[in-house]
Amino acid sequence: MTSTKLDDRDIKILAILSREGRISKAELAGRVNLSPTPCWERLRRLEKAGIISGYQASIELRHLGPQVSVFVMAELENHRSATFQAFEQAIASYDEIMSCWALGGGYDYLLHVITRDIDSYQRLIDNLLARRAGLARYFTYIVTKPVKSSATPPFAALLQPGQETD
Repeated sequence: MTSTKLDDRDIKILAILSREGRISKAELAGRVNLSPTPCWERLRRLEKAGIISGYQASIELRHLGPQVSVFVMAELENHRSATFQAFEQAIASYDEIMSCWALGGGYDYLLHVITRDIDSYQRLIDNLLARRAGLARYFTYIVTKPVKSSATPPFAALLQPGQETD
């Protein structure tokens, strides 16, 4: 992939879209002080470069029914490549596992799981253990209340105008 230089307008476009994915192209152009055609060209360039990878809705799960959000610290049985691959392949098959990050340090992975209730969560873990996917130990942390969650990355802290991205 070729590198892409971002300027102030590109960063502003990204910030607006990360908060308001359904904004019209005309409104977006006005908010970044561009006419629609140049704004649209920037948008296509950001998409083509893979910087914008998709658009999605933010859903308030509490309106759909009961759910529990759980963070899981996972340790694997060993640190062989095959074990990491087996674990990653196994967790990819669970829709309830919203995110998974490989970690350096004490634990091997951090998972974010959303299920209907604690029983559903425990069935997921039991199933994962039964699959022999390399999970040795896990530590469960139940979310009692959300305090902060943001889909908007801190663009100003991450990028300087004119910085190239890969």
